[in-house]
Amino acid sequence: MRQQFAGEDVPLLYYSDDNPNEDFDVLDGDPGEAFSVWRQECARSRQIVAEAPSLDETGTEKPSGEPISLRRILVGMIGEYAQHVGHADLLRERIDGATGN
Repeated sequence: MRQQFAGEDVPLLYYSDDNPNEDFDVLDGDPGEAFSVWRQECARSRQIVAEAPSLDETGTEKPSGEPISLRRILVGMIGEYAQHVGHADLLRERIDGATGN
């Protein structure tokens, strides 16, 4: 959101060219700090969306350099969240054995 749509020059979180799987490989961080960073990123993304005049406004897709609409970015984010929430639910189920009905 911040890089592709708002054009902000911010570093990628939990990623580097030296370790592109850092977000999966390095698990020794502080969970409270990670949640704080996530909440801050969510708040900034909400602000960006609220200030956009239309979902048809475009930013620049990384790494293609092609235009990408705010609508497309949001649809992609919804899909990513759904996928990861499903993963988290599977992990939680393995921990406590509870399943949904």
